[in-house]
Amino acid sequence: MKSFKNIFEKYEWNEVKGRLEKVTVNDVEFSLQKKTKTLDDFLNFLSPAAADKLEIMAKMAQQITQKRFGKTIQLYAPLYLSNECQNICTYCGFSVDNSIRRKTLSNTELMKEASVLKSMGVNHVLLVSGEANKTVGIQYFLNAIQLLRPYFANISIEVQPLSEEEYRKLHEAGVNAVLVYQETYHQEVYKEYHPKGRKSNFGFRLETPDRIGNAGIHKIGLGVLLGLEDWRIDSFFNALHIDYLQKNFWKSKYSVSFPRLRPAEGIIEPNFIMEDKELLQLICAYRIWNEDLEISISTRENEKFRNHIISLGATTMSAASKTNPGGYSVDKESLEQFETSDERSMEEIKNIIRKAGYDPVMKDWDAVYSGI
Repeated sequence: MKSFKNIFEKYEWNEVKGRLEKVTVNDVEFSLQKKTKTLDDFLNFLSPAAADKLEIMAKMAQQITQKRFGKTIQLYAPLYLSNECQNICTYCGFSVDNSIRRKTLSNTELMKEASVLKSMGVNHVLLVSGEANKTVGIQYFLNAIQLLRPYFANISIEVQPLSEEEYRKLHEAGVNAVLVYQETYHQEVYKEYHPKGRKSNFGFRLETPDRIGNAGIHKIGLGVLLGLEDWRIDSFFNALHIDYLQKNFWKSKYSVSFPRLRPAEGIIEPNFIMEDKELLQLICAYRIWNEDLEISISTRENEKFRNHIISLGATTMSAASKTNPGGYSVDKESLEQFETSDERSMEEIKNIIRKAGYDPVMKDWDAVYSGI
């Protein structure tokens, strides 16, 4: 059966690295002038040579974003359901080998969290959990979605990879988007970061977006964990994945996120340090290459960076995020998955967006549009 794996196996990590190193400023200039951009152009935009053209790229990204999305920023908040997990991931605070107090929200606690988020004006919620299939599996998610649908117009989910049939059930229950990150596309070292648990299966995770697409989910979100391996090479493979999905599941929308490795309990130090200027280059590269792609920025990033990225390519931002189960009202001291950097309130973020000349949008999708 056809899947992204067939495309992925045609590429080699070091070959992509060599191509990036050979890109010249002239190559970047030529790509910027082209009307239709290809993956080869995206690779040029990622290259070290493109750093000299960052100002031009930023202006182009701004123009393209405003033309396609207008001057709006969609806002959402994550709701962490559980920090229970069966995987060992060397970069995650929820890793099973960390001796922490585990918590999974009950129905009552879930509704308390929802009530606080609703009082903040949140209408788009992202449900997040550790990967513990027996404790927080498909039945737990379906129950949570049923409870939350009256509160939120838009429900997205970021949990363990599921089967195609399970994604169909989520779709029928009212889930708008599913986010799943490969973390790194460097297959040779993937096992070192994921030594135990279902997540250690590189191929199963790689083909997860295929299952999501086959299930008819409205939007699919991808990304890599910036800091594990070379961000340029990982991002090329992530774009390769998005390109494949758009061609094969063209009815779905796509988003890309840019999580940089942040401090958390028991995690490794970043293998590659990514500077703010490099993250800006990456965001601009995605926007110039793919005008329809939604670009999401989380509270992992600092206030200064988030303030400036509003007008330079971002379309979606989280705000007032708590990355621990019960963090809004129930159990504020439970272990968070990672430390947030921007801790401003939802209202403060809205005001910053308005001062930049943009409109904060709390709802741009409702399940009624799909007939669910």
